[in-house]
Amino acid sequence: MAIYAGFLTLAGLFLLGVPVFAAFFGFNIIAAVLLMGPQMLSIFSASILDTVTTAELVTVPLFILMGELLFRSGCIAILFDAVDDIIGRIRGRQYVIVVVISVLLGALSGSAVAVAAMLGRTVMVEGIKRGGDRKLLAGLILGGSCLAPIIPPSFLVVLIGMLSGTSISALLAAGVLPGLVAGALFFLYVQITLHLDPTRDLERPETRSRRPIWMAVISLMPFSIVIFSVLGLILLGIATPSESAASGVVGALVIAAIYRKLTVKMVVEALKGAMLMSSMILLIMAASKILTQLMAFSGFTHELVAFLTALDLSTLAVLILLMLIPFVLCMFLDQIALMLILIPIYKPLLAIFGFDPLVFWTLFLLNLTLGAITPPFGYALFALSASSPREVSLKDIYAAAWPFIGLIVLTMVLTYSFPALVTWLPSRI
Repeated sequence: MAIYAGFLTLAGLFLLGVPVFAAFFGFNIIAAVLLMGPQMLSIFSASILDTVTTAELVTVPLFILMGELLFRSGCIAILFDAVDDIIGRIRGRQYVIVVVISVLLGALSGSAVAVAAMLGRTVMVEGIKRGGDRKLLAGLILGGSCLAPIIPPSFLVVLIGMLSGTSISALLAAGVLPGLVAGALFFLYVQITLHLDPTRDLERPETRSRRPIWMAVISLMPFSIVIFSVLGLILLGIATPSESAASGVVGALVIAAIYRKLTVKMVVEALKGAMLMSSMILLIMAASKILTQLMAFSGFTHELVAFLTALDLSTLAVLILLMLIPFVLCMFLDQIALMLILIPIYKPLLAIFGFDPLVFWTLFLLNLTLGAITPPFGYALFALSASSPREVSLKDIYAAAWPFIGLIVLTMVLTYSFPALVTWLPSRI
């Protein structure tokens, strides 16, 4: 009961507007002292050091810097205008760019936190400037960041493959179609939402007239530099995801130069913004890692998993339950820590209940990605809050997340109902 009361108190602090990192650290200090006494505070320095020196996290500040450069150079506004000219009269045409960029950055980054922070600093700002609905924009960004670990390349997929003994290349290919299905569902959700309430659509700037499509396409061509700098180098085997994030920053500088927006002042401002935002996000992640350790020390995680997995249920009910466990726990725990806990428990169950490894682990990955956008403690929620304009509150972001959580759950249902979505592409490689 004390643990539950503590979580409710922490969620209440978030809703009251207390800075996320301050609420986290305050909660962790009190919980550590109450659980094991002052000596427990010694884990804080080790956890912070472990977080800020994690090699995979170097992609977060680099993608944030890339977003800062694209935003401050005005490239995102050019992107919005070009898509507006190309798509034409489709309702919510400029929301389409949010969906497309989300899916694209999911492929480029593989980090939900990096995508949420980058889109919050770029697309959210530009969308609000054009009169867009902040909750719909936030939801699309969260949904897009949720796709980041699903669409290859993805560090989480590699880790799942290593821990479960499943083919990593097959798992990488298995996530492509479910990721695209989720993106299509996001688009349909936008269309239905705007049909019910047209006032939520983005406005076309009155000072602009529509250009011919060929001119709009030409204006978009420099963005292929960033795509190649990140995704192209990975696919060619030239760069790792971390190295490609650095080359993406170079690509953003090249684009800014092509559009004649590259200045020393702009670069300095982008560096300052990226440093502040990255520091805040890394502090939040360090505090969340400490919370994960406190959960382990309290025995809460072990007892919950043991209780749920001991129930006598049918095969379908077991699958639902095994998916429900990470869905619930990812609201509170680090994704990688949860994988280390659950995969060794789940692995022997696949043969017992006859689950297809590719389908099961793809569903498991979809579940893990929900943790990044599920209130109250999803990493991407805090990254988006830290990078968004002041008028977008954490409460708005919480409210925006739930419809897209539902769409990801629908994607999981479709994936289970039509296993070919997972198995078809791996069978072709």
